[in-house]
Amino acid sequence: MDNIRFALLCAAAAVCFFLYQAWQTDYADQTSTRVTQSSDSPAATQGKASGGDDADVPDIGAPSSQGSSTSSDGSGGNASPGDMAEVPGRNSSPVAQGQKVHVVTDKLDVVIDTQGGALSQVALRGVPLSSEKPDTDLRLLNDSLPDFFIEQSGLISKDGDAPTHTAAFSAEKTDYAMADGQDTLVVPLSWTDNAGHTVVKRYTFHRGSYKIGLDQQAGNQTDAPWNLSQYVRYWRAPQTVTGDVPFSSPFFGVGWYQAKGDDEFAYKTRGRDDVLSDSLTLNQTGGWIAMIQHYFIGAVVPPADQQVRFFARGKDIQGANGGYSTGFVGAQQAVAPGASTDFSSTLFVGPKYQDQLDGIAPGLDLTVDYGWFSVLARPIFTVLEFLHGLVGNWGLAIILLTCVIKALFYKLSEIQFRGMARMRKFQPRMAKLKEQYGDDKAELQKRMMQLYKEEGFNPMAGCWPLLVQMPVFIALYWVLRESVELRHAPFMLWINDLSAPDPFYVLPVIFGLTMFLQQRLNVSAAMDPMQQRVMQIMPVGMAVFFAFFPAGLVLYWCTNNLLTIAQQWYIYRKLDREEAAGTANTKPKKAGNKS
Repeated sequence: MDNIRFALLCAAAAVCFFLYQAWQTDYADQTSTRVTQSSDSPAATQGKASGGDDADVPDIGAPSSQGSSTSSDGSGGNASPGDMAEVPGRNSSPVAQGQKVHVVTDKLDVVIDTQGGALSQVALRGVPLSSEKPDTDLRLLNDSLPDFFIEQSGLISKDGDAPTHTAAFSAEKTDYAMADGQDTLVVPLSWTDNAGHTVVKRYTFHRGSYKIGLDQQAGNQTDAPWNLSQYVRYWRAPQTVTGDVPFSSPFFGVGWYQAKGDDEFAYKTRGRDDVLSDSLTLNQTGGWIAMIQHYFIGAVVPPADQQVRFFARGKDIQGANGGYSTGFVGAQQAVAPGASTDFSSTLFVGPKYQDQLDGIAPGLDLTVDYGWFSVLARPIFTVLEFLHGLVGNWGLAIILLTCVIKALFYKLSEIQFRGMARMRKFQPRMAKLKEQYGDDKAELQKRMMQLYKEEGFNPMAGCWPLLVQMPVFIALYWVLRESVELRHAPFMLWINDLSAPDPFYVLPVIFGLTMFLQQRLNVSAAMDPMQQRVMQIMPVGMAVFFAFFPAGLVLYWCTNNLLTIAQQWYIYRKLDREEAAGTANTKPKKAGNKS
């Protein structure tokens, strides 16, 4: 009965773990180091806006010292990059809008706004909005409430003569489409002022990728140097979380790759509430920063060899308080008279597909955060992805993964079942000990341990397979929770989303039945009435518990139970044959007839 108690303890430990994870997500403070700026650092002076405003672009709420506003012609070329241009426009958008430029690639359906040259809408082609709407593409960036989430970029100068995200750009045409066989698609936007400054902002889209190149080429036809800094930011409204996974909330907030030393970085995160209460300001060379929305990210990667200022802070939106923004401001560069300079960065707007993220920037794949069990979860996902490539179905891949794990732990399971078989032989002697020492628990325990020692039996040996499988179970839970590859992944029949609970609770019922069958194979006459009641209730309780878990996880455990039953039956039959053969070999031979 030690195995049964251990199984109950493992189940209780799993429940406690998931409850702790939920508490950590919802209530625990996420601490991270805040790095302040020195007043004489390049990044500290690069973001000065017109009118002597010494706040960089993230300081949206800070008015300039001269109270500057958008120029009357709407060009925005001399405007401080502040809130003055960010007023409700048409289509319920909280920001001013210009002409729309529509761009279509094999992966993205994009709308670029000539007001600031911003990515105002990005739909992910082929990524379903939900399992109920598989033919509707998910729109990740959107310039309308309530799902307001946009990218903005621009150039700033301490003299104010630069196109910020409030400037009016012009476009060569309003529709672009990636043709068959075309690997890249470049969309240029132009800005100029009367002094002789020009900027061409180019977005470069790539076939088969959610990476977007951003290049801002500044030309200076004046007689004086033109000192500029680039910036890119994402700005969004608070999210409404739906379809939450039990015991844990999806992460919504900011993630970044923070420099720790020479070529050493660490992945850090800060949730939206933490950003609102404790803004981030960080100077470093290299790395990236991203707005994270569970399965999706909007990331920006500045030039790896330039010092930048990363930031994340609250930024209210008219009609939706609680908004926040994140991005970077680059180091100041001088554009010499008669010359031009390119200010480049890389954007990633899309799902966190692990085969793409690491190719965008080192460490970007860490945004797929498996928590404490990353060491185990990442290999599990790798194997699962390989199996999916073979069979083309994530449900079948989970079944095959279960078989692989079961094969790896076969010897441990055999030890467990052999121990159970020996335990069944001890049941009459254990029952007799209970009759003799039932009123003296200490003496009963002593006598039972003595029995185990005499027979050379370790009752805890059968607990190892259960103990080993618990980390695998929890790691697979994180894989199903965090891997966008399994988002809305169908299996068959009624299971159309392995990352969500079974809508008809069929798999939890199957799990309960298989657990009951396992118990029938381990019936013990030595059980006291309390143990019998617990064992009768346990399958029902665990089935209800599993009804709230992702269907893929329950599918794994159902398959595991069925394989365990088959393995246990096979080993018991094998032991019976071994005992029968051993008994036959020990029988005395009949004496031969004398001649």
